[in-house]
Amino acid sequence: MRVVLVIVALVLGAGLVACRPTQPAAPDDAQDPTHAPGTAAQPGQSPPAHTQPSRTQPDAHNIASWVYQLQNYDHDKLDALAKAPVQLAVIDLARDAHSDWFRPDELAALHRSGQRVLAYFEIGSIEDFRPESKTLPSDLILNRWDDWPNEQFVRYWDQRWWDLVIRPRLDQAIKAGFDGVYLDTPLAYEELDLNLVKGESREHLAGLMGDLIVRISRYAKQKHPGFWIFPQNSPELREQPGYVEAIDGIGMEELFYEATDRPCDEDYCTENLDNTRALRDAGKLVLAVDYATDPGNIRKACERYRNERFAGYVTVRDLDRITSACP
Repeated sequence: MRVVLVIVALVLGAGLVACRPTQPAAPDDAQDPTHAPGTAAQPGQSPPAHTQPSRTQPDAHNIASWVYQLQNYDHDKLDALAKAPVQLAVIDLARDAHSDWFRPDELAALHRSGQRVLAYFEIGSIEDFRPESKTLPSDLILNRWDDWPNEQFVRYWDQRWWDLVIRPRLDQAIKAGFDGVYLDTPLAYEELDLNLVKGESREHLAGLMGDLIVRISRYAKQKHPGFWIFPQNSPELREQPGYVEAIDGIGMEELFYEATDRPCDEDYCTENLDNTRALRDAGKLVLAVDYATDPGNIRKACERYRNERFAGYVTVRDLDRITSACP
């Protein structure tokens, strides 16, 4: 959704803002042994010894600052991010959002700087520049997303979506040395065209999205105990069975400012904040990001993060740079 292909490099002032009628896919027991009832690993659980992070890396309960950049990496490298005074970075799974995967040695440099690193990708939609987009069966693809014209929603509950997209991306993230995944478009259940999925209801589709996130968590944590699962947005999914136990935190956009500099004061803003607080109170780390450039709005957002006990970041909607720190 976010990637247009570009990122990194401005550190303004002192540093960074600290501050998305069918049944769920049948389990593939031979390849997905975790698609069975179980308990997700807890935040901060140690990964296997061969991927043990630096002792300076924080656990999910101690993270207060982060950076979110999906494009325009300076010289296609992560050096600027490694120097950023933050505890966690969210970057794309691939350097160019296609298939140029970030290497383990590049992520190790971020780890040495004391950062956790999450791999961004989408679970409810497909962008037309992703390598899988030209090979997916056409009946998996649903309506185009008006807000992001190069992106279409998918039948995310279909076993083929798991086999062709989700599981390979998880395997790649683990292989590269990411500490977890940052899963965009859980909101697909709200946005896909019901005329293309006859007999479905929003309520059932929400349940199917919850099932997918739980399945992702079980699969990844079985392969890499301590691997972090962070969906982005749709905090109301906390009401789905197993969802809260499956996640380590949540990324939330536009809790206080919509793109760009518009105060978020609609009813859904209040609902999102209430559900986000409930997840925070359940012990989940909240990574909040707002889109603002006005200094006064940045200052107000930073104050809200501190008051709400969220790890906050204020940036631009293109997510193509490192932005300034909360005072």
